[in-house]
Amino acid sequence: MNGPKKEAFNPLFTNPLEAVSGMTVSDLNRYLPAVRQENEIKMTRNQMEEGLFLADGIKGLARLPDNTIDLIVTNPPESPWQDASEKNPPLTLQEYYQWNEKWLEQSFRVLKPTGSIYLICGWRYSGMYHALLSNNFNIQSRITWRNNQAKDQPRLVIWRNVLSDIWFATKTNEFMFDQKKVSSLKDAEQKQQLNNFWADIIDIQIGTKNQFERGKPEEVLKRIFTVSSFKLNWVVDPFMGRGSVGIMAKKTGRRFIGFETDQDQLLMAMKRIDQT
Repeated sequence: MNGPKKEAFNPLFTNPLEAVSGMTVSDLNRYLPAVRQENEIKMTRNQMEEGLFLADGIKGLARLPDNTIDLIVTNPPESPWQDASEKNPPLTLQEYYQWNEKWLEQSFRVLKPTGSIYLICGWRYSGMYHALLSNNFNIQSRITWRNNQAKDQPRLVIWRNVLSDIWFATKTNEFMFDQKKVSSLKDAEQKQQLNNFWADIIDIQIGTKNQFERGKPEEVLKRIFTVSSFKLNWVVDPFMGRGSVGIMAKKTGRRFIGFETDQDQLLMAMKRIDQT
């Protein structure tokens, strides 16, 4: 006679030892001692160093030497004032504009004359970044890509937003593009370049080892890295988050420097890049 049928056992927690989302105690024991602080950023033009730092993006950029970085790729936080250790009120729009001015000024300083910046943003702040970048950089294009996970949805139930912008700007008009100086590209080559509407981008990565962040899908980053950098180039993300730009840098043989103020995010970035 068969006994009563046993119900399938589903554990309440998939990892009860997980102290930080995505991190086990073993991970914390491995990566916490390796966290590097802002005061450890000591580089010169002749002695650059890859690294992930627990540092404010503006202060981190300020510690990098002039004219040393080939490519900056970042998705600036829309709420840089939100810090678990500080209970400061939100920035006003004017304060947010001034905050962006500061990190963009430092970005311009550290870029090489042939360097580029790709600024990923939603439509609400896209116009602001156009104006800000125009203050110092040469804006080359606004790229629009399909982003079904865009956060900046209208408050009313109207047109759903499925697009995000990327502002592509350079320090000078003698920048690198598609492995060449742009001035050396022939007319026929220029006509064959990708257009600035990346409708073919697949924004949800399925079955990949590293889950890229919603604002930085793998195919977007891969395209940027392919056309605007070489192997061993220096790449910076001043607002690193979970390290998607660093993962792509490692996959493509670039050298990466990243800054992040949230220690939990930094630890996840360290783990994800290490496991790439």
